[in-house]
Parts: sequence; structure tokens; C-alpha cells
Amino acid sequence: MPLTITEIAEHALALPSEARAMLADRLVESLDPADDDSVRQLWAVEANRRRDDVLNGRVQTVPGDEALARVRQLFDR
Repeated sequence: MPLTITEIAEHALALPSEARAMLADRLVESLDPADDDSVRQLWAVEANRRRDDVLNGRVQTVPGDEALARVRQLFDR
């Protein structure tokens, strides 16, 4: 008897984080490649907008280790 989507999700969520990340990558790679081009174009537009925001001083960057510390602090609450 095949597993249901709910059962698969429960098993997947019980995996260590590295295994979940690998599974997520494989699932994303399996999606329709026709959609991939439009998604890439949207992300390219977004990346350019974010770059321009930084270059024009509209946003201030935060060092990676500080950003991760902030995120961890949010989830520790």
C-alpha cells in the first residue's frame, strides 16, 4: 500500500535538516522545466532590484554571521 502525501511529509519532516534540504532540492529539480525559465527571470529581476537598493543606499547590508544570529534569536523565543 503506497504512502499518502501526509505520511510522506511526516517522514520527511522527521529527517535531519541536511537530508530535508537534499530532499527539497530533488523535489524542486523535478518540477516542470517550462516553469523554470519564468521563475529564473523573476528571480533575476528581484536580484537586480535588491542589488540596486544596496548600491543606491536604500537598504543597508548586514554581515552574514550577524544576520544568522538575529534569525536564531527570533526562533529561540
